[in-house]
Amino acid sequence: MNKTVLVLCTGNSCRSQMAEAILNHDLAGQIRAISAGTRPQPRVAEGAIEALKLANLPVEGLHPKDLDEVMNEAIDLVVTVCDNAREACPIFPRQVKSIHLPLHDPHGEPLESFIRVFDDIRARLVPAVREALELQDAM
Repeated sequence: MNKTVLVLCTGNSCRSQMAEAILNHDLAGQIRAISAGTRPQPRVAEGAIEALKLANLPVEGLHPKDLDEVMNEAIDLVVTVCDNAREACPIFPRQVKSIHLPLHDPHGEPLESFIRVFDDIRARLVPAVREALELQDAM
């Protein structure tokens, strides 16, 4: 049974959306990643969509979600990617493992910033999730 990872940030429009797509791709078959925000924006940032498309990752279905929409999920790991989300992280109905991995917020910046954050997620977040959940490396 796949583990569920919640990636949490403030706006749920850039970092957490890219992390959701990257984790679902890179750790497919081992986890199911979802994302949410403490104060979600109306839509996913164009830069995040473009960075994902450049990497040939699917963007269908990505949309900002409020934390309340995912509170009833059976979450195995919470990843906060900004300090605001870490401070506002809710108390879950049961004990949930959590890690904090701050990422630069590229909101309002050029596409290159989104690509740098995308690369950072792949380089640091994927291994951190793999380690936190004791997942095997895909061969």
